Amino acid sequence: MELRDADPKWLIRESYRIEGITEGECRSIFTDWALSLPVGLDPLEAMRVVLATYEGPADHPMTRILTEGLTQVPQAPRRRGGRAAKFAP
Repeated sequence: MELRDADPKWLIRESYRIEGITEGECRSIFTDWALSLPVGLDPLEAMRVVLATYEGPADHPMTRILTEGLTQVPQAPRRRGGRAAKFAP
């Protein structure tokens, strides 16, 4: 994967350049970044590419957020219930 695909608007790169950036600001940037990825692109692979390319300090909020995103396993959707679950046809 090319870096221009993994960070199409250079949002992650810029987050590392902002002095004193907070975790909340990084989470907002991360959300914008995720929404800007091309359709069909694997976001986990994109996170690996930007982490390997930018190699930010381990204590930087964006590094923590990207690492957290790679380590959390998404849970499969579960049935929530509701009217349809209570009344069988």
